[in-house]
Amino acid sequence: MNRNIFPYRIAFMILCFFVLMPIVKAAGPKMPLKCVAPAYLKPGDKVALISPSYYCSMETACQAADTLRCWGYVPVIGPNVGKQYLEHYAGTVDERLTDLRWALADPDIKAILCLRGGYGTLQLVEDLSLKEFAASPKWLIGYSDITTLLSMDACAGVMGIHGVMGCNIAKPDSTGQSCSLLRDLLKGQAPRYELPAHKENILGMATGTLVGGNLATLVPLIGTQADAIGKSDIILFVEEVEETHHNIDRLFNILKMSGVLAHCKGVVLGDFTDCENDVGYESTEAMLREFIAPYNIPLLCGFPAGHEKLNLPLVMGAPVTMEVRADVATLTFDIPGEQQMVRTERLSVPMTDEMAHNISNVFLKHPFLMIFLILGIISGMACFSEKKSKSAKGQY
Repeated sequence: MNRNIFPYRIAFMILCFFVLMPIVKAAGPKMPLKCVAPAYLKPGDKVALISPSYYCSMETACQAADTLRCWGYVPVIGPNVGKQYLEHYAGTVDERLTDLRWALADPDIKAILCLRGGYGTLQLVEDLSLKEFAASPKWLIGYSDITTLLSMDACAGVMGIHGVMGCNIAKPDSTGQSCSLLRDLLKGQAPRYELPAHKENILGMATGTLVGGNLATLVPLIGTQADAIGKSDIILFVEEVEETHHNIDRLFNILKMSGVLAHCKGVVLGDFTDCENDVGYESTEAMLREFIAPYNIPLLCGFPAGHEKLNLPLVMGAPVTMEVRADVATLTFDIPGEQQMVRTERLSVPMTDEMAHNISNVFLKHPFLMIFLILGIISGMACFSEKKSKSAKGQY
């Protein structure tokens, strides 16, 4: 060996190491997410109300604030809430960023409740830093387009809540189980979900970090600083609304080709609301089961979260254990606080204004149904009175 060129070879090898190491790291599986749970809320804590996506009226924001007061908290409405830009957006990008940054930075605010989804949070990612989410950990709450912020929150090492938003708790059905379970979770009562069997389930048990949300919102985050599904050892949750089956197939092919499915420990499918079956599968779950089956991981179908009336809270970024058996499936969060058993098949959807309106329309179109109902009630009351009278006579 020529001793004169030896130092240069050593220097070249060191240079190659530093140049190639980032490429090797990027190509291989990333480190698991490790997220902290923000402090649970106490009576009198402040909760920020912001609208980082689509427009929400000040009237709705005030109604949501009233519900938060009933829960014992002090609502603080963001300074730009109520603004409208280009018909749909809740203000310009700068205005929405300002409200989010204010809520993240204020140490007195203990939770951030997004008012509605829609579209627009992707426009904020480039201007935000993970340090802003990590500086003062607090519960960030929302779903749909808020998936972007929940994913970024998880990448920053902070747990968030995929659950109902301000526009939901502002409605008269805010006492429904979706809202009451969110209220309980904020107080420190973590749900332990038990679900009935589903014919498309894949049996098995897995542990990992729960990440995900709305599928169409989630997939564009791959490769960005908000890419929580790019981490290893994840339990992937997805839901969707008003997408065709061929587009859902396209999005799942991207998850497959980008390696996301390869490092999933398990998959949870939420609601697929108004998704057009345009490729011939029996259901969305049946189609997606074909993607999951080759990986030999458990699949839990039919979790009631997404764009239906029953939208149960999920702690994103939390360590979870999913167990899918032939008779029942469970999803348990390994986070601080008490455990609360929630059997989803026993939950009911609260009566909404739309449902009540539909029922009234039935009676208006078919008045004889109302007549039969009234006659049935009168007949029932008469029978009850007669039995009560006979019972009373028998006592003497």
